[in-house]
Amino acid sequence: MKTPRLTRQRLALLAELDRQPGFISAQALHAELAQQGQTISLATVYRNLQFLAGQGLLDVVNHDGAEATYRACQRDTHHHHVVCRTCGATVEIEAQEVETWAEQVAKAAGFSDVRHTVEITGLCAGCIA
Repeated sequence: MKTPRLTRQRLALLAELDRQPGFISAQALHAELAQQGQTISLATVYRNLQFLAGQGLLDVVNHDGAEATYRACQRDTHHHHVVCRTCGATVEIEAQEVETWAEQVAKAAGFSDVRHTVEITGLCAGCIA
C-alpha cells in the first residue's frame, strides 16, 4: 500500500488522537484542536478522519443514531470491536470465524478483495450492575 501523504492537518489529527484516552467524535476532536490554536475546519477534520480510517490508521465505531467516533489504531492487524451502548467502553477482538464467513459470502457472490466492518454492541459488566 502506498504511504499516505501526511499533511499538516493529518499530522495534527493523528497527534491529538494519540493523546486521547479513547474514542472521540469529529466535533470534539475539532474543538480540542481549536482550543490548542490549530486552524482546521470541521469539514477538513471529517474529510481527513475518513481518509485516515480508510488507510487503516484509525479505528472507527459507529453508534446507533449518534456520530461516529475515532481513535488511533491500537493494533496493526484487522480486528473488530465490542462496544457498550451505555458508556462506550470498547474491547478489541479478533474473530477468525467472521473473516472466514465474509470471504465465503463474498466469493459465493462473485466478489474478491473483500473488506468489511463488524461492530458488536451490548452492555458491559459495569453498566449492568
